[in-house]
Amino acid sequence: MPIRSFELVSIDAKRFTKLGERIPQLRVDQNTAVTNIAALSEKDAQLDFRFTISYVGVGMIKIEGRIVWDGEPKTIVSQWSQNGKIPNEVFGPIYGAIFTNCMPLSVVAARDLGLPPPIPPPPMPGAKAPALASTRDKRGSMEVA
Repeated sequence: MPIRSFELVSIDAKRFTKLGERIPQLRVDQNTAVTNIAALSEKDAQLDFRFTISYVGVGMIKIEGRIVWDGEPKTIVSQWSQNGKIPNEVFGPIYGAIFTNCMPLSVVAARDLGLPPPIPPPPMPGAKAPALASTRDKRGSMEVA
């Protein structure tokens, strides 16, 4: 894998409401952003990132870190400085590493703050699934009350 190292720099988590306060509609937004890219050597580039989960009006979790990428830093840095984008072959592994390392930390932080986990809950048995456009005949299916 071209990722040489993954380092966390800071973890900031806050709850804005009182524990047990009822929130009628909770919206959870997630954002991953590369904030800076710099060449470390002829072979390595350092990418700074921010992983944020926002419980709109209720709380937030922010994780910042660094990734050292083993590859062509000139290409990555020049494309970043020109248009603020990362090449596609670099973006996938970087995003995957950030998500894989930061999501478990955010789940634990959310639990400690009394916030719901920032991952969608699994479907409940017996719960109605969202209606999908279908041409399937539904007369033969079992109805669950």
